[in-house]
Amino acid sequence: MRTILCALLLTTLAGAQDRVVLNTTTLFDGKGGVQKDRQIVIENGRILSIGDAKLPATYNLAGLTVMPGWIDTHVHLDWHFGKNGMLSQGQGETPGELALYNAENAWLTLAGGFTTVQSVGSMTDKYVRDRINQGSLPGPRILTSLRQINDQSGTPDQIRALVRKTKDEGADVIKLFASKGLGAGGEQSMSDEQLAAGCGEAKAVGLRAIVHAISDKSARATVLAGCTAVEHGDFVTDATLQLMAEHGTYFDPNFLVLHNYLDNRAHFNFPEASLKAVAAAIQPSADVLQKARAHKVKVVLGTDAVAGAHGRNAEEFVYRVQDAGQPAMEAIVDATSVSAASLGLGDKIGTLAPGFEADIVAIEGDPLKDITAVRHVVFVMKGGKVWRNAAR
Repeated sequence: MRTILCALLLTTLAGAQDRVVLNTTTLFDGKGGVQKDRQIVIENGRILSIGDAKLPATYNLAGLTVMPGWIDTHVHLDWHFGKNGMLSQGQGETPGELALYNAENAWLTLAGGFTTVQSVGSMTDKYVRDRINQGSLPGPRILTSLRQINDQSGTPDQIRALVRKTKDEGADVIKLFASKGLGAGGEQSMSDEQLAAGCGEAKAVGLRAIVHAISDKSARATVLAGCTAVEHGDFVTDATLQLMAEHGTYFDPNFLVLHNYLDNRAHFNFPEASLKAVAAAIQPSADVLQKARAHKVKVVLGTDAVAGAHGRNAEEFVYRVQDAGQPAMEAIVDATSVSAASLGLGDKIGTLAPGFEADIVAIEGDPLKDITAVRHVVFVMKGGKVWRNAAR
């Protein structure tokens, strides 16, 4: 009997220690709903219930706006400014130094309210991802492509083999380059056959395939190849957007990266012509986002965060709302439940509801009235563990 009582006591204490209670005033559920004066009860890293306040609060988030942890579907955690202040992607740096830069960027991103990111892609992501998953490092949940596949990756058969190799090495997603970069005109670079091979093989091995596609031709080829998502799409036409809607292709326009290149131009050492191309793409990108919304394309939130942007990912909200005219709540839904669905995690993250992972961010202010409130993150929880708490 004594053994049974001790076991029951230990079980109760463990349950009490694993329970976290949050009191909230304003709660966004990630699907467009708003709830008032709710208490969130969390056990073992998952949301147990959301309802009237009945328990003592572990954390009082009254007066804040509470919502699911944000998701960035397109980052580059390995990009950083080196010791000389200029862009460095590993030149003259040891593997240890590269891992530290990657881990630093991951922490900055988590502290900025993003509890899940898709990093595309560097092999270093794998080691940082795994250490975060083990609880050894602070950082967001990372999904990584490990590498990027492009027109120089070989024949269709060679690309299929590379997709399988990437899967075997531990990738969560396949990243393809269907077009050249913006500074190089953005025209289609991979053949239709190469794209079909990459996306088809990714599907065959159980992975998603997201595709860098700037021109309309490359984006259309991406959709027809059955790929998961079009990244960038700065010059996509109405016809291709309608095709994306019909095929259920996700669309990830990126604004932060464009502004970041211009804001930090002295650190990138890009040709002036490339910077002019970046500046010229801002308004077309805003126009495309508006058209995508009109066609009811599934839009996600990705920043293409590179050096200088990590930790500032939330600026993407500001640009989409202020420059592209997107309603604030719609942008928040894109960054939560829609982005979660695009990652194949729609039943686990991106929504505040019982059974979901307790990924939660709280900000000061009302982003529906002033979207710049997203800059004021004061509370970040991932999987039930608090990583930032500056709540008053």
